Amino acid sequence: MHTFTVIFLIALVFSYTIQFWLSIRQKSFVLSHREAVPEAFKDTVALDAHQKAADYTVVKGKLGDVDSIIGIIFLLLLTLGGGISLAFDFWTSFKLSPMMTDLAAVATIFLVMTVVEMPTSLYGTFVIEEKFGFNKSTLAQFFKDQLISLTLVMVIATPILALLIWVMDSIGSLWWLYAWAILMTISLLMSWLFPTVIAPLFNKFTPMEEGSLKDRIQSLLNRCGFSSNGIYIMDGSKRSGHGNAYFTGLGNNKRIVFYDTLIESLDDEELEAVLAHELGHFKCKHVIKMLIASSITTLCSFAVLGWLITQDWFFSGLGVDTHSNAAALLLFMLVSPVFTIFMQPISAYFQRKFEFEADDFASQNAKPGKMISGLVKLYEENASTLTPDPLFSAFHYSHPPAAIRIAHLESKMQTA
Repeated sequence: MHTFTVIFLIALVFSYTIQFWLSIRQKSFVLSHREAVPEAFKDTVALDAHQKAADYTVVKGKLGDVDSIIGIIFLLLLTLGGGISLAFDFWTSFKLSPMMTDLAAVATIFLVMTVVEMPTSLYGTFVIEEKFGFNKSTLAQFFKDQLISLTLVMVIATPILALLIWVMDSIGSLWWLYAWAILMTISLLMSWLFPTVIAPLFNKFTPMEEGSLKDRIQSLLNRCGFSSNGIYIMDGSKRSGHGNAYFTGLGNNKRIVFYDTLIESLDDEELEAVLAHELGHFKCKHVIKMLIASSITTLCSFAVLGWLITQDWFFSGLGVDTHSNAAALLLFMLVSPVFTIFMQPISAYFQRKFEFEADDFASQNAKPGKMISGLVKLYEENASTLTPDPLFSAFHYSHPPAAIRIAHLESKMQTA
């Protein structure tokens, strides 16, 4: 057996062993605390809501385990099982140009991956989400979303992939530097276009009506010195009962978006506090910091790929006999998560740190008590567990666990 094959298999076993171990801990911890509402929430969360959140978390965790098993099998079939080589060999037999062969092979593998992932996605939406009262979608809507997504990939991602492959084939040994610059430029452009071009393909965005809520939000924006391209209500309820709010876009194309389900759940002061938290991410420059981190990570990834492309063992060790740049790019995208699992808790740590900073900003610009009551309602209505396993949350959670986050906000109330 090839040395790199052994290294890959060891990394694969190590990576997924950690993930399954953490998943087992999470389900066990949540179930062990199912019968009693945590002390900090006894006066605000009903026992049946707490138990629903526990059951929802466990069921979703089991589906995640199934997804992981499918992912392992499919990854092995594509690599050591010869799936990638089979796709490239198949399209090579049609005597197409090298570029068309590469694009067709990558598109084929992407399409197969989409089909493989669809059963668990359907089960998650129409069995689990339906069982817990969150699903508002229909099969027609589900497949419409899939069709739109595939169309967007064909229209947007295919030309980008073609450009990257051309750069890899034509620029020389420093291709990875040019590819990185191109990809970052396109990413920024797509972030700018997303609110007005892409998002409306999936949802309807209605400008918030004049009234006390809009006046309150506009006052908050003025106090914080934040300008946007509008405040919108999104029809999230046509797919799900979950609520959320977010900022989208860059520069002069920024939008503030509230799910209609969130508007129905929270009062005006709670919505103001939630928005103040989101504003905190911008005022604390978290978006810029994340863009810089992503840019550096992408640059390092391209640099590593630039070296791996020149190594025969990278291809042969992963069961690929087609030594093309497109095959190398595809291999790297599929295999790199196995070797970079250690970055996940590091990323999660900084994301949680940013959440605390955004909460601090919200406490200074809105009522901390309203932030707390709004969060409690969101935890309850979204069936988010109040008792996650500490190790699982440290590894996976981008937001602090509920009890820790609420305690942090309460400390801000005491010092105010």
